[in-house]
Amino acid sequence: MSQPSHFKNIFQDDKVCVIIPTFNNKKKVVGVIEDVKKYCSNIIVVNDGSTDQITDSLNLIDGIKLITYQKNKGKGFAIRQGFKMALELGFDYAITIDADGQHFADDLKVFADKLKEEPNALIIGSRNIESEGMPSKNTFANKFSNFWFWVETGDKLPDTQSGFRLYPIKFYKKTRFFTNKYEFEVEVLVHSAWSGIKIIPIPIKVDYPEDRVTHFRPLPDFTRISLLNTCLVLITFLYIVPRNAFRYLTRNKFVDIIKDQITAHNESPAKISFALGFGVFMGIAPIWGFQMLVAAFLAHFMRLNKILVLAASNISLPPVVPFLIYFSYKTGGMLVNNPEELTKETLVYLKQQILEGNFYSTFQEFGYSIFQYVVGALVFGLAMGVGVGVISWLILKISAAFKRKI
Repeated sequence: MSQPSHFKNIFQDDKVCVIIPTFNNKKKVVGVIEDVKKYCSNIIVVNDGSTDQITDSLNLIDGIKLITYQKNKGKGFAIRQGFKMALELGFDYAITIDADGQHFADDLKVFADKLKEEPNALIIGSRNIESEGMPSKNTFANKFSNFWFWVETGDKLPDTQSGFRLYPIKFYKKTRFFTNKYEFEVEVLVHSAWSGIKIIPIPIKVDYPEDRVTHFRPLPDFTRISLLNTCLVLITFLYIVPRNAFRYLTRNKFVDIIKDQITAHNESPAKISFALGFGVFMGIAPIWGFQMLVAAFLAHFMRLNKILVLAASNISLPPVVPFLIYFSYKTGGMLVNNPEELTKETLVYLKQQILEGNFYSTFQEFGYSIFQYVVGALVFGLAMGVGVGVISWLILKISAAFKRKI
């Protein structure tokens, strides 16, 4: 079995430090520091405005870097200050460990081993949240946070609230964080996922002694976390999902995307066909400027393949737009008994107005019925979506049957 000194060398060579934020943890923090020192020589302690006379004790501890300020500003602010100093000192990674004694310093060995396997990942210590002894408010908060992290990133983690983490701070040099308290640990996870940083959970031990001091306040902290998640969800669907879809679509040709997504996911022909048909319907739907956004949002909650939906919604490419407008308006005319036709010149002009975001007002200025167009677009889009879905299903079934024969 490797000795603690062995891991000191690993952390030194890999430019890893340990950050310990503390606020009024006088009974535990000194012991936590001494335990960590067995495994890592580079320790940054952030005294987040403690009022329990711990400052004098911290000043007497050799071999640590100490950050102290008078006013308590929150765990997130303390961690950010630790990141700042760590980067200034030339570290590439920072492990955060709580000062209340719930974590075990010997789990640093697990982080060291995983770092060798995944040098560019954020590694998060995963507790057994169903284990006996975990406070019920912690269990609820964790499940709550896990759910919203999945909504915001599409990734699932077993313990998004764990404070025992290894951060690849070398990737955060230009990242701007905004939160200062417990919600920071949610923000940094989501930002990392959005940036393409892999997040890996590893099992850790945990203890909740009776004399443990916690500063988590359910009402105000849940409120802040909820507000943060509201903002992150909005950013997810207004920017991140369209951005990722655009990057994917511009890197690949349409047919290659369809083939890739059909072969990469073990989905039934019915589900694939429904995603394609739904995407076509959304591409024709009369919500110009918001089609991809709404398509991504609905696909997420309908558990459809978002890439297939977004790829199919690109039926509304500029060269095709005049035809979509024409057939939508024509379909609407049959339903509202209005035979009025669109001229070729008007269609070309309306296409330009769509690209400039002025479609609806211009459409009405020409004397055409918005109601007729909207009704026609919905019906025409539904018909096209059903048609594409049925044809896709038939092709997939025939293809599967042909492969079985071969």
